[in-house]
Amino acid sequence: MDRREFLEASTVLAGGALIPQSAIGSPQSAMIGIQAGAVSFVDEGTDKVLDNAQELGAVNTLFLATFTYGRGIAGRQVPGQPLPDHGKQEYDTATFRGGNFATPHAQYYKTTSIKPEKAPDHGAYDVIADVLPAAHRRKMKVICWFEDVIAGDVPGFDKAREVVVTGQPSSFVCSRNPNARNFWLGLVEDYLRSYDVDGLMWGSERQGPLGNALGASHGGAGAGGRVACFCQYCTDAARKDGINVDRAKEGYTQLTAWAAAVRGGQKPADGAFVTFWRLLVKYPEILAWEKLWNDALNDTYRDMYRLAHEIAPAKGIGWHVWHNNSFSPFYRAEQDYADFSRYADFLKVVIYNFCGGERLAQYVRSVNRSLFADLSPEQTLELTYGVQQYHDRPLDALAAAGLGAEYVRLETRRAIAGAGPALRIWPGIDIDIPTGAASKKPQPDDVYAAVKAAFDGGAHGVLLSRKYSEMHLANLGGAGRAIRDLKLA
Repeated sequence: MDRREFLEASTVLAGGALIPQSAIGSPQSAMIGIQAGAVSFVDEGTDKVLDNAQELGAVNTLFLATFTYGRGIAGRQVPGQPLPDHGKQEYDTATFRGGNFATPHAQYYKTTSIKPEKAPDHGAYDVIADVLPAAHRRKMKVICWFEDVIAGDVPGFDKAREVVVTGQPSSFVCSRNPNARNFWLGLVEDYLRSYDVDGLMWGSERQGPLGNALGASHGGAGAGGRVACFCQYCTDAARKDGINVDRAKEGYTQLTAWAAAVRGGQKPADGAFVTFWRLLVKYPEILAWEKLWNDALNDTYRDMYRLAHEIAPAKGIGWHVWHNNSFSPFYRAEQDYADFSRYADFLKVVIYNFCGGERLAQYVRSVNRSLFADLSPEQTLELTYGVQQYHDRPLDALAAAGLGAEYVRLETRRAIAGAGPALRIWPGIDIDIPTGAASKKPQPDDVYAAVKAAFDGGAHGVLLSRKYSEMHLANLGGAGRAIRDLKLA
């Protein structure tokens, strides 16, 4: 057992017995969470937001969006979507910036180039300092929820960027770059030492170079066609592992050219899948580099977990698992829940069923234009259902109908089985996540059914998502009604 394995094992033994009763609940006392950003407390008042969360949603845990430069978990409703029936009846696109919605303390960021910017959106307002005491008075827990989304113009970000195979910097940080790693560790230490919060959750909605080259995702800013990272830190790590860097670059250059040709309508004589597999056989470095990328992300998880447990062993830290996990078998293969149990106290597994229909259809049409171009879109969907082990509507009905409650139950059950007994699974439940105009919009009974299905699948709790500021109160009430009917509140 090396030093890292020893530390992981010892922190599990030291903290594991404490965490289920304090920070993350138990099956008899289910965690009922809601994600909320600073703007909601500023717009509506802290007590009003907490009243709605408790009275309508039966919520006992707040997941505060404390750091992001993205609009997925912070800010008001996104433009083009109907405004909810609470909060300011306006969009904030022109004024949204993001950053740290709490107060950054400089002593925790001395080893990173990335500047810990205070979000300017609400002046000096500190969402943790405001909400934490009010929530604790109500016996509600508070977990800091932050994500791997940094604006490109943040000072020092240029020293932490990924490098794509062609040599240009990408718009994302490299998980192996110490400036990126130390920034995330700085946030962990800052939140746990500066505030009496009850835990942390971090999310990274990104995948490695293989999935990006294939377009094997449902889209979004975290997907794209980036083939990275080939920065100095990654190439040094590759050489240390015996990976031929030049052959990896050549392999990915050929793979991106193959994907572009197939997407452009060219039909290889031996078919898309066969010629893809031929590239993997010819360049095993393609998969080796994919593993290298994932190793860096998993090492980030391990380092954050270890530091959190050194500071506050009785408080939980866990990870948000991207929705692509439900669609791409390549991405799912890299999300090993049994392995996560060594360096996570809980997983929020995204199981958003209403927007899931639209997203699954997007994934299917994307990979049908590359890896599965030999099949029809409908055959690609059936293959996806088969390997992902759930089945729902045909392709032409997916977006308008969404995925059913049975999808929530099956994905929850699969997560529970894969995670083992030590790891808490909290399915992310979709409440009014933005979709296209013709796509599924949930009603209260839909949300009720999804929450009930999660607990039928064995969930240890649920996390109402994506953010309170885009939820309709009646739909939040549908979640609370299910929780009370199940006698979990």
